[in-house]
Amino acid sequence: MEHATLQRMTRQRRVILEELRKLKTHPTAAELYELVRERLPKVSLGTIYRNLDTLSRCGVVQKLDMSGGQARYDGDISDHFHIRCTQCEQVADLAVDSVAIPIPHEKHLAGFEITGMRIEYEGVCPQCRQKNSANN
Repeated sequence: MEHATLQRMTRQRRVILEELRKLKTHPTAAELYELVRERLPKVSLGTIYRNLDTLSRCGVVQKLDMSGGQARYDGDISDHFHIRCTQCEQVADLAVDSVAIPIPHEKHLAGFEITGMRIEYEGVCPQCRQKNSANN
C-alpha cells in the first residue's frame, strides 16, 4: 500500500501518536481525544480526527474501519490480525500461528489492483459472554 508522506510531526500529532501507542485497546477518535486532552487541554475533537486521518494516510497508524461501526485506531502498524466483539465493539490484537490466505485469480479481480488486505475475526469478548450468562 502506498502512503502519503508525513510533512511535519507537530506537537499535537506527536502527543496523539504517543498516547495511541501506549494503548492496546484500539480506541475511537473520541476515546483518544479524552486521553490527549489531559496533555493538551485546548485540543478539539476535530483536531484529533484530522490528525488521525493524516497519520493513517501516511501509514504511521492503522485505521480499523472494516466493521461498519465507529473507526478505531491502532498504533501498531506491523502486520497482525484483530478480533472484534460483535456486542460491545471492543477490538483486540489476535496472535495466530499461521493463516492460509486466499489469493484471488486475476480474472476475478474485475480490474482491481490489490494494494493490501486485512483480516478481522469476530466473536464475543469475555466481558460480554459473562454478562450474557448472568442474564440467562
